[in-house]
Amino acid sequence: MEQPSRPSRRPLGSLVLIAAVLGGSAAAFAYTGGWLSPERLSRERVVASLGPPGGPAPGHRRNHTKGICFTGSFEANGAGAALSRAPMLAAGSYPVIGRFNLASSVLAQPDGAARVRGLSLSITGPDGSEWRTGMLSAPVFPVSGVDAFYALQMAVRSKEPGAMQAFAAAHPEIAGFGGWAGSAPWTGSYAEESYNALNAFIFTDAEGRGHAVRWSVRPEAVPVPVPKEQIAAKPPDFLGDEIKARLAARPVRWRMTVTEAGPGDPVADPSKAWPEGRRTLEVGTLTVQAIQEEADGPCRDINYDPTVLPPGMRPSADPFPAARSSAYALSYERRAAEAAAYPRTAPGGRP
Repeated sequence: MEQPSRPSRRPLGSLVLIAAVLGGSAAAFAYTGGWLSPERLSRERVVASLGPPGGPAPGHRRNHTKGICFTGSFEANGAGAALSRAPMLAAGSYPVIGRFNLASSVLAQPDGAARVRGLSLSITGPDGSEWRTGMLSAPVFPVSGVDAFYALQMAVRSKEPGAMQAFAAAHPEIAGFGGWAGSAPWTGSYAEESYNALNAFIFTDAEGRGHAVRWSVRPEAVPVPVPKEQIAAKPPDFLGDEIKARLAARPVRWRMTVTEAGPGDPVADPSKAWPEGRRTLEVGTLTVQAIQEEADGPCRDINYDPTVLPPGMRPSADPFPAARSSAYALSYERRAAEAAAYPRTAPGGRP
């Protein structure tokens, strides 16, 4: 794979684009947490850095704030059992509670302004175990380490001239994300996006062998590119409206694939893609069957902690899942304490 050019050779416009994407959707990258030593970085500082200028929306998630719930199923074809003994990879159908979302901490974020979209899933096995995952439409993460993520947030918010240029010079891996953000086509539907779990995990098979993997879902719907200016001109909630209308006609599906790392592949660095040609298995089909607004929806009270995993799956050397878990827990605690500010609307619904 071609190596990105060094930031010093890249035009200023590329850095401005990256800053705009990250500044408008910093919550998409809440992959840091309080597991670092207090004198270095706390989850409180990181979560605070993700909030919009006017402060977070009370009762809502501190990251990926705007979203909509769905229910559906995961139809496993059994191929995944070659990599993991997880019960929901054995052939069968398993219930799913999920959430489409925007990569932004701003509740009123217009859908057309969010470059990164997200898909969160909770898949429940027959033994009651869960596989929780949060995936992004970006193919790589902007930075390679937790400290670098926090430094990025500070650079995006800095008033100092050249802050982003200095950051990019110190962290050239950001070129991969910037290249995607500037060149990848936009689509007009959550249903036309691919979503990627950028962190690596270890699958353990029935023989006890470990496999470092990443997973993705690919849409059954054919992606239709839409010019950026047309996306920006759409109504502020067009993605939610579109997925509701689409589901009224038929269920929406994605194929899930699991890719195994090869020797020397960067398991602990989500800013780097693995080479083409790695062993990839199609393990099943995700089907979305019904949509519900989050205020009364089943995803409202789910913390999509990526370290909630079934037997046969565990975190790898990638530091981000543990960090995400810590930050997500703090976000959950705060929004749960503010539940009265985000009341349910259904008759008889509890606040």
